[in-house]
Amino acid sequence: MNQTGIKLDRIETAPQTLRDIVQTKMRDAIMSGHFAPGERLVERPLCEQLGVSRTVVRETIRYLEAEGLVETIAHKGPIVATLNWSQAKQIYDIRRQLESAAAEAAAKASTPAFELALRAALTKLDDAMSAQDWSVIFAATTAFYELIFKQADHNIAWEIVQRLNGRISRLRALTLSAKDRTTSGLAHMSAISDAIIRSDARGAREAVKAHIKDAAKIAQAVLAQETHND
Repeated sequence: MNQTGIKLDRIETAPQTLRDIVQTKMRDAIMSGHFAPGERLVERPLCEQLGVSRTVVRETIRYLEAEGLVETIAHKGPIVATLNWSQAKQIYDIRRQLESAAAEAAAKASTPAFELALRAALTKLDDAMSAQDWSVIFAATTAFYELIFKQADHNIAWEIVQRLNGRISRLRALTLSAKDRTTSGLAHMSAISDAIIRSDARGAREAVKAHIKDAAKIAQAVLAQETHND
């Protein structure tokens, strides 16, 4: 068969499967507080609400459990995972170490092409923040940090961050909605981006640390209030 002249366009983004769509909807529902921490996730109502089979719901719950957003309790079944300050502090400690090292290395390895990509990622994040769409915000934030880790060639560290992404995104939902923060998350990330683009390795590292310190302080206050209310 002569295939001369045939052009196949590259598939840049794989189409979403039904499971992917359900996972996104369920994740967003947990992040937005539609499902509260400790709330049971009952299969039948979920199947009816989403219009999918029990198999898809079960697969989704297993996936969200691996992300740390769901936990299964004996004699009770799957519930929305609770998150306390002790757990959150460990996540912030891990982020501080991995993200500061990645930002420092990315600043040392910055290129014109990477700078353009990082600026574009920050613009997308700004647009997402303005639209206040949680799923788009989390996707844009993930894309921003992925660029930094990949430019730093910290691929194993990025895999670790990805495994914590569910919990990280949940903490972001808590801190982004805080009204009393002195510096916005976007401003912190702009500072990180600016330092990297200037090839200021130390500045990039310190900008990450300032961001994590601010976010951790807010999360601690919010989680303490939730515990008090309970």
